[in-house]
Amino acid sequence: MVSQKYAHIISHSHWDREWYLPFEKHRVRLVEMMDTLLDLFEQDPEFRSFHLDGQTIILDDYLQIRPEKKEQIVRLVQEGKLLIGPWYILQDEFLTSSEANIRNLLIGHEDAREYGGICKLGYFPDSFGNMGQAPQILLQAGMDTAVFGRGVKPVGFNNEARGDYESAFSEMNWQSPDGSTIHGILFANWYHNGMEAPADPNEALVYWERKIRDAEKYASTPHLLFMNGCDHQPVQTNLSDALRTARSLYPGVEFLHSNFNEYVTRLKNELPENLSTIRGELRSQRTNGWWTLVNTASSRVYIKQANQKIQTYLEKVAEPIATFAKLTGNTYPKHWLTYAWKTLMQNHPHDSICGCSVDEVHQEMMTRFAKSYQVAEQITANSLKAITGNIDTETAYDQSAIPFTIFNTSGWNRTGVVSIDLEVKRLPLANGNRRKIVEELKELSLEGYVVKDRNGDMLDAKLEDLGATFGYELPEDRFRQPYMARSVRVQFLAQNIPALGYTTFALCRDVTKTVHSQASLNKAAPYRMENEFLRVFITEDGTYDITDKRTAKTYTGLGAYENVGDIGNEYIFRAPEGDVPLTTRGLPAEIYVEEQTSFHTVIAIIHHWEIPVSGDEILEQEIQEFVPFLERIAQRSKQTISLTVTTRLTLEQGVPQLKVTTSLRNEAKDHRIRVLFPTDINSAVHYADSIFEVAARDTVPAPEWTNPSNCQHQQAFVNVHNNSYGLTVCNFGLNEYEILRDDMGTIAVTLLRAVRELGDWGVFETPEAQCLGDHEFEYVIIPHGDNHDAIQSFAAAYQAQIPWTAVQIPLQSGTLPAEHQFIRWSGDGLALSTVKMNGSSDDFIMRWFNMTELATQLHVESVHGSNDSLYRSNVLEEEGEEIGVGYVIPIRPAEIVTIGGKLSLGEV
Repeated sequence: MVSQKYAHIISHSHWDREWYLPFEKHRVRLVEMMDTLLDLFEQDPEFRSFHLDGQTIILDDYLQIRPEKKEQIVRLVQEGKLLIGPWYILQDEFLTSSEANIRNLLIGHEDAREYGGICKLGYFPDSFGNMGQAPQILLQAGMDTAVFGRGVKPVGFNNEARGDYESAFSEMNWQSPDGSTIHGILFANWYHNGMEAPADPNEALVYWERKIRDAEKYASTPHLLFMNGCDHQPVQTNLSDALRTARSLYPGVEFLHSNFNEYVTRLKNELPENLSTIRGELRSQRTNGWWTLVNTASSRVYIKQANQKIQTYLEKVAEPIATFAKLTGNTYPKHWLTYAWKTLMQNHPHDSICGCSVDEVHQEMMTRFAKSYQVAEQITANSLKAITGNIDTETAYDQSAIPFTIFNTSGWNRTGVVSIDLEVKRLPLANGNRRKIVEELKELSLEGYVVKDRNGDMLDAKLEDLGATFGYELPEDRFRQPYMARSVRVQFLAQNIPALGYTTFALCRDVTKTVHSQASLNKAAPYRMENEFLRVFITEDGTYDITDKRTAKTYTGLGAYENVGDIGNEYIFRAPEGDVPLTTRGLPAEIYVEEQTSFHTVIAIIHHWEIPVSGDEILEQEIQEFVPFLERIAQRSKQTISLTVTTRLTLEQGVPQLKVTTSLRNEAKDHRIRVLFPTDINSAVHYADSIFEVAARDTVPAPEWTNPSNCQHQQAFVNVHNNSYGLTVCNFGLNEYEILRDDMGTIAVTLLRAVRELGDWGVFETPEAQCLGDHEFEYVIIPHGDNHDAIQSFAAAYQAQIPWTAVQIPLQSGTLPAEHQFIRWSGDGLALSTVKMNGSSDDFIMRWFNMTELATQLHVESVHGSNDSLYRSNVLEEEGEEIGVGYVIPIRPAEIVTIGGKLSLGEV
């Protein structure tokens, strides 16, 4: 007897907000699709449900055009016909930060609550790989099932299945590094395997015969999933007719117009016990390696750099400082932070942040980045004004002092060179002779100014006269107030600034001291730099050796640049057949001491490098004729162009790391530039910063891997180490790396990838993806000792992402001391991820994750002004179990832990 089968047909449309068309053109089609859908719900009672692609932004975009439809949408959501959430947007998980992934979930839930219902399903239909901590995040958010389209073999548009499977079924268990386990469902036949179901019996017989067979090939239960839709797919208005036809043809199959809530519930009741368990990141490692789409991490690097800048500023500067202001009794700007996050996250859909869309999409993205950053800066400025208005400076300094405060919003005490512009004297412009005012300011002497700490000790500093500068104030109670000021730029070594706190300094007069002037450039080679921890030697070809004095290990030949051709596209890198990489090894470099003080040294290295100007003429022809990139025979042009690369190495006293910036003007096309760091460590695994984890990854790919390239994603850093020493390379918005299989453990970080087309399903030329023009890239090299020191280097890399915050303040009395720490905590192996306020209450929220595979403890020692106890929370910031006396919390390996607390503000 043949057992009963169930065909769950789920109507949907995977809605890429922008891609091969810019946003507004896609939105016109979105409005048409939604109008049709809403009419269909009213006209066809058999059309039971529609899955709105897991992202609530679709409703924002639709209702901005059709606000009169909101009442109908609310009703459909509450009736369970229109399923929305749990995300705000369908992000690329690896190219958006850990906290950006959480904000996406929080805002998606918050928006869904407004409509009265949410689909509690981890929905990742087209993410270009899946974060390993997704099961833990989803479980904390009340979800025990995820569906995804990529990352696990078997997968493919044509139902291909060769070699060993990571899972024998489309259903499996998915486990995070901490042990959290959920149900995983793979779109083994993609998320379009039930699209355009025929109503004609003859067509339906052929259609369903193949579709049912393909679904059964992977299904572990009689419940077969058919996704009725695809990218930007219009609603199938005759689906009810098509299902009636299917039911008449296949009486042994129950065809259900289903939804994910119903399907998952029935599926879980019949899952077998022998399901495979997949662990951690899903990155399609058991494939040929061509279709992981990891090279989107290096498409349009300027997009990634802008994203890193603003998301770091929002989560590691604006939110903590706004929280500090709240802890001192001020209002938390939740509405503005939500707006800034939403504006930023409009750039986080996979086809947007991945840089794999048409040029118009990425032009609009840069405007959104700017808008979000402007709001974040203003939030920070307002919060700083509220905090610093309470800092007592009169106790530490006399009336001639010009105080300023350095904030450290990272989770660890910090030392580093800080720069701030200070106004020595200000004169209002209202009703004044502007020329006379400027002359008076220019005549002001800066002789004898020095920097002093709160104890009155003098600090060595570099002062740069900025002359007379224009400024203005915008008072809350009167018209704008323009002024001119005599300004000076102060640069000095700020030492041991407390974590989540600040220290106050001042520019003071001391008649025995004079202003330091910048030294002129001195040309010489080779050069050496040295501080307490590192010794750096620069060779004639511009590579450099770093000796770590703590381990006596020397890393040689660091910093060479590599250039190869790229005849691929925005999704996939492919070098021309037989292409030999060019490098700067052996190429003589100009070397200059650019700046040298008692607290830091800057050396500039300049290469003049000839590289091919572009791909050859065959490449253009192959693109126009839609030749698949793997079948292209194009080579690089024999014509060359000069590429000038300027490298600046900065070594600061008291800091065990080398800071590097690379500047260049790219005028070449169809190529890739990387910087190389041979570690001389041959390790089977290496470590990369991923989403709420330091992921251990195999250096040598699986046997199925045939792609010559083995690039991978990173967030803040990549690391290679053994039990005695290692090297961490921290980056700022450079999300692609590769560990070369050269027996040297060479870390290759992609700086620039220039291509001429989108790729994928058609011919879409993208001239701006060639990334012509000026670029600057930043990265930090952090040598370290044993395994414990490796963890410390990871913390240093996280800290390096966060900019210093410095602000001038007046001489005043106040309730806050000249140095203060708002929150004190400790915990071996823990990384602080966020300090913020709850989105829907006055509770403060802190989140950490365990970077290690060892259990540890978190000790929250104090929170400024809060007299009430703390509680365990989760990624949705819900109140949980109260934490007992002492605030000591046990932490599992790789656990993400969120702590909340009620505010009962008192004195410091």
